[in-house]
Amino acid sequence: MADDSPSVFIKRVKKVAGGHHGGAWKIAYADFVTAMMAFFLLLWLLNSVTQEQLEGISNYFAPASLAPTTSGAGGILGGQTLGEEGAEQVTHAKPTVSLALPPPKTGLGGEENIESQKEKDKDKDHDAASEEAVKKREEEQFKEASKALKQALEDIPESDQLKKSLRVDDTPEGLRIQIVDQEKLAMFSSGSARPLPGVRKLLQLVKSAVEKMPQKIAISGHTDAVKFGSGSSYTNWELSVDRANSARRVLRDLGLPIDRLSRVVGKADTEPLLKNDPANPQNRRLSIVLLRGTGIKRTAPKPAAPPGAEQQPEGQPEQQSAPTAN
Repeated sequence: MADDSPSVFIKRVKKVAGGHHGGAWKIAYADFVTAMMAFFLLLWLLNSVTQEQLEGISNYFAPASLAPTTSGAGGILGGQTLGEEGAEQVTHAKPTVSLALPPPKTGLGGEENIESQKEKDKDKDHDAASEEAVKKREEEQFKEASKALKQALEDIPESDQLKKSLRVDDTPEGLRIQIVDQEKLAMFSSGSARPLPGVRKLLQLVKSAVEKMPQKIAISGHTDAVKFGSGSSYTNWELSVDRANSARRVLRDLGLPIDRLSRVVGKADTEPLLKNDPANPQNRRLSIVLLRGTGIKRTAPKPAAPPGAEQQPEGQPEQQSAPTAN
């Protein structure tokens, strides 16, 4: 009787780890790349240090002998061996010799770069000393200008009234000269930028003091917190700008060179002199600042314009107008 049971086949598959060629080469390649990276890092370090640093590294790794002799352990024979004729010096091992590393190449952290760095350090020290001298001289100039203004106030008849309107102080921005309104002594007509005789006289004193100084000048106008009537399109912003610009025109007419001006701005009531009393008249003021660090060389005055040259009317603003904020 025939056997009808199905035949069974067994297939054996031999697996090879790591693919056709294995993965051992990857480890060897990684070790090679690591070694090359360390080698180039060493070359870069050797070229980026000074000769003194290289000598320090060399001395650090140089073997040091703790024994009084340069060979052996410093015992009974002191580094010698017994021979037929007695103790002999061992000639198989040579004494330790320390060699200094060669100096780095010039242009890559070598002697040229060291000299260049020294020159740069000297220049920095010289610049720092010069800057300190300029600051000291500038402080002396500010003291001279402040003293001149106070002396000028003493020399005018109505100094008792105007003395309170002129304030001078030293700020981080520079020497600040403020012309401040008083309760019964206003510098401008109410709500307008038309200067009154008092502010013209004080601006004459300011011009006499600052024209001898080399610094640039910044003029800013300030108002109190009292607002204009409802529906008015003219605000304290426009008023402060117009008053600062009016002071600029007065200084110009008095002979102050126009190139001395750095900026003319209006700040409305954003920086009150009396913060606890924003409606106080003293918040209405002009601020004239000799800007620190803007000293310029004095030049000869420009020649007068020939007769018949067109001049700008007093009431008209110049082309350089102050920015107006809304």
